[in-house]
Amino acid sequence: MSNKNTSGIIIKCLGGLYTVESPDSIYECKARGVFRNRGISPCVGDRVNIENGVISEILPRKNCIIRPPLANLDQLIFVVSTCSPAPNYLILDKFIAIAEFKGITPVVVITKTDLGDSSEIHKIYSSIGIDVLEVDYNDEATVEAVRKLLAGKISAFTGNSGAGKSTLLNAVDPSLNIPTAEISKKLGRGRHTTRHAELYKLAGGGYIADTPGFSTFDTNRYDIIRKDELADCFREMRDITDECQFRDCSHTCEKGCAVLEAVANGAISKSRHESYCAMYEEAKQLKEWELK
Repeated sequence: MSNKNTSGIIIKCLGGLYTVESPDSIYECKARGVFRNRGISPCVGDRVNIENGVISEILPRKNCIIRPPLANLDQLIFVVSTCSPAPNYLILDKFIAIAEFKGITPVVVITKTDLGDSSEIHKIYSSIGIDVLEVDYNDEATVEAVRKLLAGKISAFTGNSGAGKSTLLNAVDPSLNIPTAEISKKLGRGRHTTRHAELYKLAGGGYIADTPGFSTFDTNRYDIIRKDELADCFREMRDITDECQFRDCSHTCEKGCAVLEAVANGAISKSRHESYCAMYEEAKQLKEWELK
């Protein structure tokens, strides 16, 4: 590599080597030791400056998820299948909450619409203002809608193993040629085909990170949301929480809670509130050292 200084985006990290794409070329770089001393690691999605073949500066991030380490995401695409595997609303809601917490736009894409009913998923999430797309591989317009959504943005796909993330990515941009695995009948879930976070450049502009299936991760690996921050991560609860009679209301069981009233009258979906309550209980169990 030449000694010229440049800047670019990290598209791959493997074994301490960083692949950086700049406007003029692709570079393999190491990072300055000073980052390690400060406890900072460059990660996929970081915009960086390079001097003499070494990453010299990590530019400020707008967001970052911990594992897999990804920075500067515009949107998180949650791929949910109608069946095989069936939707897991708790896991989906946990990841949507993480996206809201991080200021990343959540999007739901439903696959296997020819094999099962997608109406419940569609109703729950579109009613709270989240974009919901349904993909039918016999209808190119549905794939094109996903393509348009990704253009010019940095996005990550996540979802249960076997939900069809890699198949969808390959349909959106066949040049990616991401390996897929058949669903294991014995396990009832997809074999893990994605080994590390990597940004793929899309033919239509923008980048996509194919990440390991979230059934293999505890959401605390992405980030920890404290119990008093949780209601703000459920967009349909945000405006209602101020109406509660109690300033420190948990919105799980209190009499006179405005959120519980909204659940009772159908303004908040029961499954979303059940997810909130489960996450609230988990957040209550967190030890102080885990929050640091």
